[in-house]
Amino acid sequence: MTAFRRTAKALLSPVEGKLSEILDEHLRMSAAISASASERRSWDRSLPVLAHDLVEAGLDEVEMLIEYQLPLTSKRADVVLAGVDRRTGDDAYVIVELKQWSHARVWGNDESKVLVEYKPGDPQLHPSLQARGYSDYLLDFLPALADRSDAVHAVAYLHNAARDDVLDLYDMVHDNRTRLFTQTTRGAFVDYLRDRFAPKPGAAAADRLLSKRVAPSKQLLEHAAAEIKHQKAYVLLAEQRLAYEMVLHKVDKARKGDSKTVVVITGGPGSGKSVIAVALLGELAHRGHEVLHATGSRSFTQTMRRHVAKGSSRMQGMFKYFNNFITAEKNALDVLICDEAHRIREVSATRFTPASQRTGRPQVDELIDAARVPVFLLDEHQNVRPGEMGTLRQIREHAERKGLAVQHISLDEQFRCGGSRKYEEWVLKLLGLDGGTPERWDGDDNFTVTMADSPHEMEAMLRGHLESGRSARMTAGFCWPWSDPRNGRLVPDVVIGDWARPWNVRGDRAVGSAPPSALWATQDGGFEQVGCVYTAQGFEYDWNGVIFGPDLLYRDGRLVTVRAASRDPALKKRDVTDEQADKLIRNTYKVLLTRGMVGTVLYSVDKETQDFLARLMG
Repeated sequence: MTAFRRTAKALLSPVEGKLSEILDEHLRMSAAISASASERRSWDRSLPVLAHDLVEAGLDEVEMLIEYQLPLTSKRADVVLAGVDRRTGDDAYVIVELKQWSHARVWGNDESKVLVEYKPGDPQLHPSLQARGYSDYLLDFLPALADRSDAVHAVAYLHNAARDDVLDLYDMVHDNRTRLFTQTTRGAFVDYLRDRFAPKPGAAAADRLLSKRVAPSKQLLEHAAAEIKHQKAYVLLAEQRLAYEMVLHKVDKARKGDSKTVVVITGGPGSGKSVIAVALLGELAHRGHEVLHATGSRSFTQTMRRHVAKGSSRMQGMFKYFNNFITAEKNALDVLICDEAHRIREVSATRFTPASQRTGRPQVDELIDAARVPVFLLDEHQNVRPGEMGTLRQIREHAERKGLAVQHISLDEQFRCGGSRKYEEWVLKLLGLDGGTPERWDGDDNFTVTMADSPHEMEAMLRGHLESGRSARMTAGFCWPWSDPRNGRLVPDVVIGDWARPWNVRGDRAVGSAPPSALWATQDGGFEQVGCVYTAQGFEYDWNGVIFGPDLLYRDGRLVTVRAASRDPALKKRDVTDEQADKLIRNTYKVLLTRGMVGTVLYSVDKETQDFLARLMG
């Protein structure tokens, strides 16, 4: 947890220098956020207003934690006030969301969203709900506060607005824990601060907030367990329970013996890794273990939050990213479930990571250290980006360097809950990923593989399955440009003859009827775009269409990769060798070819490769 700390008295003192210079220095040192000039100017104006209000309330020694980063997330609250509760003498906190809006109104019939005058773009989350969400999150992830729901309050402060200009925003203010104040109710805000805090220094309360142990609270675990237990989609098949029970046994053993074990579960597509992961999350939460789920994929994490959490903002907090554990306390969790662990990166640091956290420490070490029983679920043939290192061998090496035992569970040796094991082995031989050579496909009663003579025919075949009630998607190798939307529409970049379709949406917002990137595989509208490997990875649908681009060609009796034909920026980097690029392209097609649970339709833009695939199909 990080924040820029000042008391109101110090912030306003000329000895401290200009506020803008202080903030610029903080941002430079932390590299925490990429702030525009307008955003920095807004802090210049907003923070002195809040500081003056504290001084007027006689609370000039209440600590202001500016740009406070919530634990295990990248989200930041504008300001957290830390001080002494006027009534009880306990630590007291107020999260303040500062807005410079002068006019705002509720958006349509959705009271949780607001439209801001002179602010273009989509509706904004109601500022009181934003602040309340931050306070609820702290109560859920700081166990020391979990039994003190009154310890953390939330305030939205629209210090440039008259009350009548934001009047309907007050409809969402229901209790004393979440308040809304404006310029014309500033006196009430000062009274609120006096009522909340004693006129005493808040440094100790701030210290305690920044140093509290981070883990899901008992109440959050109970909530998560109840939500997952009632979802039939995560009931295990009889065979799947073996891996599930083995993990539960290791967790019990670690707790009773005060020991630590690393568990690695390997399996191909359809082997049930994610079903096991969610079932474990629910059962371990039910047993009271401090457990979290994490992945390295934005699409996969967002889908988990949407479908497993079912829109519950509290439950969504159980699903993290691998790079959220850079500063996690060692063994703070009982269990960390690392799903899609083949997406583990060499390091967590990015250009936004504070300089103090750029230690070069391997991400796998951070994940191993975060829990008594870290559980990694992975497919060793799904590393598709340079820098991904999630394999059994690499995890074992890092664990053994720490003197830790590793329990390996192979799902491929036990069962497959969807698709075809025979087809997956055929794909591995086709791509040369298991040392074998391509073989003729002689069929499988439970899985269909067929060729399309054109992209038109592929789309028609898949659309027929879609209209019959099946799920279906089209995917392709990354061999075409990927343009930003123009005039509110996606650009049809994937052009093959007279057939053209756009790639899936690249960002978090829908474009017309096309869903956001994270929801391409699961939401209506996704069929009309071609999915790339980064969007398709981690998902499965009934029928899968795969377009082989010019980066994978049949020449001289074998499939060869053509790095120069790839448009993937990751393969343009000079530090990626040709050998690495070859493996990544082959792994990319392995991922694309194994998304289907009922059948796969193949097509290559290259005639010689198309003829080769047709011969294998007979």
